[in-house]
Amino acid sequence: MKHAMLGATALTLLATSAVAQEVTLGRFFGDCEDAGTDTSASVGEACIIQSIINAADAQLDGISINTLPTDWGNYYDQIVAAYAGGTPPNVHVMHRHRVPEFANIGALADLTDDLEGAGIDVSDWEAAALEAVTYNDRIIGVPMDIHANLWHVNLDLMEAAGLVEDGEPILPSSPEEMLEHAQMVQEATGQDYLAADFAQFPIGVRVALALIWQQGANIFENDTATIDTEQTRNAISSITQLFDEGLSNPQLNYADSQQAFLNGEAAILVNGTWVVDFYAAEAARDDEGLNNYFVADFPTLFDEGATWADSHMWAIPSPVQANDPDTYAAALQVLAFINDHNLDWARTGHLAVRTSVLESEEFAALPHREEFAGTADIARDTPPSRRYGAIQDVLNRELQAIWLTGKSVDAALADAQMDVQDLLDR
Repeated sequence: MKHAMLGATALTLLATSAVAQEVTLGRFFGDCEDAGTDTSASVGEACIIQSIINAADAQLDGISINTLPTDWGNYYDQIVAAYAGGTPPNVHVMHRHRVPEFANIGALADLTDDLEGAGIDVSDWEAAALEAVTYNDRIIGVPMDIHANLWHVNLDLMEAAGLVEDGEPILPSSPEEMLEHAQMVQEATGQDYLAADFAQFPIGVRVALALIWQQGANIFENDTATIDTEQTRNAISSITQLFDEGLSNPQLNYADSQQAFLNGEAAILVNGTWVVDFYAAEAARDDEGLNNYFVADFPTLFDEGATWADSHMWAIPSPVQANDPDTYAAALQVLAFINDHNLDWARTGHLAVRTSVLESEEFAALPHREEFAGTADIARDTPPSRRYGAIQDVLNRELQAIWLTGKSVDAALADAQMDVQDLLDR
């Protein structure tokens, strides 16, 4: 209870101090210069999270928040460097999959005994959310969402191909049927069937992972790599058949694949929950190629439903907890404020983590939520590993080598198997 007592003392000091306690906050999600403080009006991840932070800065007495936005692609390199230099942000966002990397070396504060005093009701968190922020039976963060890959659908293109029934898209139930549907879309519209970032960030990896999991397999188990398998070959073939037939473009990066979908140049875009509200807003515009927008769960092409998923969470560095009780108490109040605004964050399209929010009428009324209500049941990820980031980088390199440079599947999987095993052996 030591930390809880320190937090209570620091909260009293905050209330009586004329000088605001600064909290530095590290985040990704992109820039938004005009987010304001209206947490119910902003659109898109960057502006929604910044509006919540701005509102916390304005409403929390005695606390000033200094946001340190960082590009998503470089975020963890910068956070690791900041920890190594002894200057991490007082509060920072991170993914569930990175917890073992940081918590294993004691970098994250143990919040277990201090959350209730800060006004955070852990019993209101969904079980999966609590699990995401738990390490060695201790709570080391405050969850913000569960996010996953979805199929974003242009219903106009699908209808032109005869792939809409009762207002909903007809999605494939096998790799063979997906190829058939893709040919129907191209023949009817001249457009690609499926777009995704296959050339930059590991969206393609996440597509392949989903198809591997749908076959009951994984890329590693405990300390053994299981990449060079029949299931991985099946997953890769499901994707490359679209490239080989000119029905999908493997050279699109994240921005280009998104723009192709918004321009009406692809019937399907594989992307995450984080863009649902943005795409809905774009579809409402008269000058966009996307006019009739639908959101679908990732379809089951093999034996069991599965899609890649992760969680965003907020953590406090352990040195802040140990050495700076005033900043620690202020940081907890920032986390409580973000937790209180879980509904606002869920407007992005992410799945809320608080039961009271998930069961609310306000959440049910958010656009498109019924369309991907099954995603929570098929959400999957690899087993926890301190080497998650490096393993993902290996897979991204080798899969892109297959569809961008013509590297053989045999060679790519052999190299990935060897490199991932080396990582697991360290």
